[in-house]
Amino acid sequence: MTDLTIQWLGLDLRSPLVVGASPLTDDLDALKACVDAGAGAVVMHSLFEEQLVAEQMAAHHFIDSRINMDAEARSFFPESEVFEMGSGSYLKRLELLQSALDVPVIASLNGTSPGGWTQHARELENAGASAIELNLYDLVTDLSDTAATLEQRQTDVVRSVVEQVTIPVSVKLSPFYSALPAFVAGVEAAGARGLVLFNRFFQPDMNLDELELSREVVLSTNAELPLRLHGVAMLYGRTGLEMAVSGGVHSGDDAAKAILSGATAVQVVSALLAEGPKALARITEEMTRRLSGMGYDSLAEARGVLSMENAPNAQTWERLNYARLLHGWR
Repeated sequence: MTDLTIQWLGLDLRSPLVVGASPLTDDLDALKACVDAGAGAVVMHSLFEEQLVAEQMAAHHFIDSRINMDAEARSFFPESEVFEMGSGSYLKRLELLQSALDVPVIASLNGTSPGGWTQHARELENAGASAIELNLYDLVTDLSDTAATLEQRQTDVVRSVVEQVTIPVSVKLSPFYSALPAFVAGVEAAGARGLVLFNRFFQPDMNLDELELSREVVLSTNAELPLRLHGVAMLYGRTGLEMAVSGGVHSGDDAAKAILSGATAVQVVSALLAEGPKALARITEEMTRRLSGMGYDSLAEARGVLSMENAPNAQTWERLNYARLLHGWR
């Protein structure tokens, strides 16, 4: 039987399967069931800096609009429970999960400014987060903002957070970097401990009947997994960062592929949203059976066997084979 224990970001995990950032954060019973089913850790849903700023601005606007009603109004200020002026509810939830679950709880931070990132990162550490997952996503709409300035800004953010906390920091990336290995080298130099590949974005669609934009949550399928496998396989052996796959893992074979490509941890979300915690028990059993059947006594033995560095036909990861594949598509 394959030993599933791992070290991720310096944390001892009973399994590489991690509950990824999702609405499950708000369902303690579901998270407990996931842990009972074998989850090695839990990632909370993201704390969005811009959402906090918007809420604070709305609260201040409400207060300011009433200050000039009369002279006495200036002495009025709503009770703190009326307006949450910051990340208090998220921090309370983090503290609750840390006390209720016997696995590491990783906070997720999605920010937009170096100052905001560092402030909230310190709050998360003080609230007991085992680690922080930085969710890097910066949508460029300014024509003068180049790839170089974007990547420099993001590595500066990573460095500023790492310098402010003592807990490990992983970085969740999008797949849209033109030179992913070089950017990852910058993230590593900035002090990160791990990578999560890749983020999934819920891009708006169009409702042609109403002539408006719409946004719906679309669960992943394992058709999205190869993009993650390619990224991990390409980076394995070229970076000292521990890697996790996120997106497209719905079966034990999917998880095994992630490990064989070079991943240390495997995040699961959509399968849990579709099936509930029982999906985690199923994936664990399938993954264990597959890797044991292949003769691996531990995940360390299996990790990276099919990476670009180690695969017997590593050239298959390269673009050259795209032409060969199309030529023989029938």
